[in-house]
Amino acid sequence: MEKKMGFMERTKKFFHEVRAEMKKVTWPSRPELHGATIVVAVVTFSLSIVLGAADAVLSKVMSLLFQL
Repeated sequence: MEKKMGFMERTKKFFHEVRAEMKKVTWPSRPELHGATIVVAVVTFSLSIVLGAADAVLSKVMSLLFQL
């Protein structure tokens, strides 16, 4: 039967494993990061326009329905 590890041993093991995993990460280059940031900004802006328009239309429809 294995001996239970204490808090300090588990914490040390955790950070050791985190460090090992971080070495496996492939970080994006600056141009890739720049491109991805632009895509996120454009999609966010576009989605806000679409959702704003849908909200305006549905608000108008609901106000017309409740006036009847």
